[in-house]
Amino acid sequence: MARIRLLVLDVLKPHQPSIIELAKELSDLPHIDGVDITVYEIDSKVENVKITIKGTTINYDEIMKVIEDKGASIHSIDKVASGKEIVEEAQTHQDSPH
Repeated sequence: MARIRLLVLDVLKPHQPSIIELAKELSDLPHIDGVDITVYEIDSKVENVKITIKGTTINYDEIMKVIEDKGASIHSIDKVASGKEIVEEAQTHQDSPH
């Protein structure tokens, strides 16, 4: 069975808990090697964040439960990598500026 090794999520979260608390809780889940949370937009009530999670076997349902239990919601899954190793995204003609 293929294992999810990398997951990038676009998440809308309230100001509390902080991204520090959310990162700690996500990184405490089994098989998670690291978590990065970047805030890219803030308004008076919420923050839009990008959450990048690396691990050996990421359980999406566990990730979603932690996020939702903190009052946040997943807008989209922006990237996923699975298999024995993480494959880097290849550059193509469509990626180059015209």
